[in-house]
Amino acid sequence: MRQRLTFAANLITGHWQLIAIVATVFLLWNTPFILPLKILVVFLHELSHALAIVLTGGSVESFSVSPQQGGLVIGRGGNRFVSLSAGYLGSLLLGMGLLIIALRTDMDRAVLGVFGGVMLLVTLLYVRDPFAMAFCAGFGAVMLGAAWYMSRKLCDLVLRVIGLTSMIYVPSDIFDDTIRRAGLRSDAYMLAEEFGGTTLMWGGLWLVLSFVMIIYCLRYMLGRDSNLRFDIRAR
Repeated sequence: MRQRLTFAANLITGHWQLIAIVATVFLLWNTPFILPLKILVVFLHELSHALAIVLTGGSVESFSVSPQQGGLVIGRGGNRFVSLSAGYLGSLLLGMGLLIIALRTDMDRAVLGVFGGVMLLVTLLYVRDPFAMAFCAGFGAVMLGAAWYMSRKLCDLVLRVIGLTSMIYVPSDIFDDTIRRAGLRSDAYMLAEEFGGTTLMWGGLWLVLSFVMIIYCLRYMLGRDSNLRFDIRAR
């Protein structure tokens, strides 16, 4: 019992900032404050589809996200199985990658700047509807500005918030889109329609894989102490 209490105390002491971020996101989950972060994870979802299409030999025709947390990528060619499978797990992998970069490297400002540049490039090449243009271009510009003007540790904090939000949002979205509302025309629905199986089967598989990925990340990537120490004198 004493060992468990010691472990819990060390966990809280070593990672209280991450715990506070997760608690804050959960507390504000259904408020307008978290909505931009949710849409940003949807952007990562659609970006994963687009990357899968391009990397399997296809081309992207259009890219969109909506204020209702929806998104759509229209592509030509590529591997349909890979591109349909890439959305949920790809956005989780990208979010986890941002968190790991924040935890394990000093590349926070560069990565935040690259992220902003990617959003602007996607906007320029593929986005046509007004909301998606405003959101992607606006967020991209803000990220570039943050990477240029903010301290590395503040950029690190931004990456942590995005990464943790992705790790919360993706399993919830998989459950909502493919299990709770199995009749919705989701990625899993289309995969079942074109390759066999059922929406519940593909959604359940992705849900299990998402939890495995999250547990692996939390177990092996956090280290003993993930807290940031801020120096107000440092840029």
